Amino acid sequence: MTGRGILPSVGRTDSCYDSAVAESFNAILKKELVNRKVHSTRNHAIRDVTARTESRYNHRRLHSAIDYQTPDQVDTEWRQQHKTAARNQPSTTV
Repeated sequence: MTGRGILPSVGRTDSCYDSAVAESFNAILKKELVNRKVHSTRNHAIRDVTARTESRYNHRRLHSAIDYQTPDQVDTEWRQQHKTAARNQPSTTV
């Protein structure tokens, strides 16, 4: 997972509160989109789910929880900070 830029869960194993929001989102997505449609290929299904998610996600709304920035601004800033941090770390080759 880390090789693809996915961070593992930070909660305890088997904690019902660990990823409740993500679990709820995934359940609704499966119920409303995936289970109601037959896709000809896996890639077609991925494109369909991605298009649905992107069309419903509000990229412009300011959120108070993230200092009144858009999700895109916060994501871009986070990625830039991590790129900079990775470049500035000393080499650990032996």
